[in-house]
Amino acid sequence: MKGRNPYVISFGRIPTQYINRSLLIDNIVEILEADPVEEQALKLTGIRGTGKTVTMTAVERRMRKNDDWIVVGLKSNSNITEDLIANLYSSVGFLTDFMNAELNLSKFGIGLNIKSKSPVASLDYALKRILSEIKKKGKRILVTIDEARKTEAMIDFIQEFQLLIREEYPIYLLAAGLYEDIEQIENADGLTFFLRATSFEMTPLNLGMIREDYKKTLELSSDVAEEMAVITKGYAFAYQALGKYMWESGQKELSEEVLMLLDEALAEKVYKKIWSELAPKDRWFLQYIVQKDQMSASELLQITQKKHNEWSEPRKRLSEKGIIDTKTRGIISLKLPRLKEFVESQN
Repeated sequence: MKGRNPYVISFGRIPTQYINRSLLIDNIVEILEADPVEEQALKLTGIRGTGKTVTMTAVERRMRKNDDWIVVGLKSNSNITEDLIANLYSSVGFLTDFMNAELNLSKFGIGLNIKSKSPVASLDYALKRILSEIKKKGKRILVTIDEARKTEAMIDFIQEFQLLIREEYPIYLLAAGLYEDIEQIENADGLTFFLRATSFEMTPLNLGMIREDYKKTLELSSDVAEEMAVITKGYAFAYQALGKYMWESGQKELSEEVLMLLDEALAEKVYKKIWSELAPKDRWFLQYIVQKDQMSASELLQITQKKHNEWSEPRKRLSEKGIIDTKTRGIISLKLPRLKEFVESQN
């Protein structure tokens, strides 16, 4: 095969070849554009490598095509309100003119120093004035925060956001983050509003779509493409990594060399980080769980000679981190591909 490799394993970069989560994106866009407004805050959760950034970027692009929307991407570890106002000042023409004429934001290093007006004392007040102007123009603003985590700035912004939507300002929020990071924000004092906000989980990609993508892009037989798709378990990073190394190999059959490269990428980019954050008891149980793609809870307890109460907390943590699926009562399923190979390499 010739040309540039269409598969990418760099986080945050949108690959040339990827499977669009069109149903999820459509669902989020429909909620944002609903009239009357039903929800103004949404969450995207999942483990590292499930495609949160790609999905959020796709939503941003869709919303920017609508002239009634202003989309601003921000970071959770910055002064969010200040950065939001500065971004609006520098990128939205009618707001630049409005702020220069009506708001003296020189105290915060934003806009012109209007000598006839006293500096604005509060950024919260300035944001309300700006949102009132946006509302007059019949427009709405979507704030997106990728890799959202619990910071003082994030908590302050969500508390302010709750007041803004209560006063019916046209501001919306889409926050994406790891399960545990989103949960920490949800459990912060005074943020029950964020806890109740609709959450979308980054579920596995459709294996049939992965198979057809590999078959077409890599010019493989149906059997080989099917084998590769099953190996990925629908995990977005594995889909990209396996495609990348198969492309580079130029082979039409899956080889041990390609699988070794996949294992190395999964270990270095994802699994080592996940493993380092697991409690010792979680790691201990996981070494037994990975022996099968699926097993019953009773079988696990029999193998480990442990009691149900000893398993309940590790079960909860491993499930919340997106490592295992326990939605089917009494059944434990592995969600991550080739995790057995990684866990065994750690012993």
